[in-house]
Amino acid sequence: MRRLVALDLPAGQRFVDELRRAWDHGDAVLPVDQRLDYVAKRALVESMRVGVWVTTEGSNSLSDDPTMNEGDALVMATSGTTGKAKGVVLTHDALEASADSSNRALGTTADDHWLACLPLAHIGGLSVVIRALLSGSELTVHEGFDARAVERSARDGCNFVSLVPTALQRIDSSLFRTVLLGGSRPPTSRPPNVIATYGLTETGSGVVYDGRPLPGVEVKCSDAGEVFVRGRMLMRCYRDGSTSIDSDGWLHTGDSGTYTDGILNITGRLDDLIKSGGEKVWPDQVERAIQVLIGDHQYCVVGVDDPEWGQKVVLVTTNSEITLDRVRSTVKESLPAFFAPKDLVVLDALPATALGKIRRAECASLAARVLSSRS
Repeated sequence: MRRLVALDLPAGQRFVDELRRAWDHGDAVLPVDQRLDYVAKRALVESMRVGVWVTTEGSNSLSDDPTMNEGDALVMATSGTTGKAKGVVLTHDALEASADSSNRALGTTADDHWLACLPLAHIGGLSVVIRALLSGSELTVHEGFDARAVERSARDGCNFVSLVPTALQRIDSSLFRTVLLGGSRPPTSRPPNVIATYGLTETGSGVVYDGRPLPGVEVKCSDAGEVFVRGRMLMRCYRDGSTSIDSDGWLHTGDSGTYTDGILNITGRLDDLIKSGGEKVWPDQVERAIQVLIGDHQYCVVGVDDPEWGQKVVLVTTNSEITLDRVRSTVKESLPAFFAPKDLVVLDALPATALGKIRRAECASLAARVLSSRS
């Protein structure tokens, strides 16, 4: 009987033990985001057709009907950038391929020590656990990110860790041999031991390190500029049976980019493209141009419907000290003038995922509301 087991547990040794127990029984697991309230957890469990719900209080059998295929190991509820979740089904073979590819690129062995301090309900956090389990490396799991605890673990022997940019800023990264960085846009400059990763839940974690595909990973860009990825580590399908993998095995990522001389450069999400006054503006390019100017504040660039321009470029940020004129002049130093934001919206906080990825669609909606109230 192959059921889906929901692991509704804090990150820690019990989570790891229950993960291994489910796999030993031939079941697949669904890590549950611990930030969700009971109603949201219940909705997730029902939508993903969970058979067993494991909590700190014990296990609750919801159904005896097998709903997973042989070889299925994991269902990850994607957060995406829109907030609409869907389950990504990954097999044991895919997880092994992902871990092997990463470990080969990093040169990790059983003598190394991984630290997991990101949410385990996200592939960037859980993949650390999987790499360690499949390679036999030592593993330390933190319940959440705490800068002092992370540095203490590094001093105690942890030499590999996966972080997001906001976490990286709060620690001395030189304490680790290698830091994998994902979740959102990497800083323009970073220490030599920090590797910027690119990947999706559908790719079983990062598949491109510092622009170069990992062993066993194929990358290409379509004529329209969409990034395609192929390899054993790809998902089997989504939980509803649909897929974004074509008949030739290429995953259509929905990301736009270029692949030249073996180097992948991501320009943004295809859905994020802003068409303003007949020109095409990629938000990620604008964001990189103003990254130093914004500092540690949250920010994103969005397109807002406009009667004159079709869409106008708008900067949404928590930095209340910058001015639109300064932003525009900074952008024009490295990009054409039409890339420069035509408006600025300051919010107390920007909607984001647990890994710090800004939800651009929600930011655009909030910006439109603010701008409408000004008129």
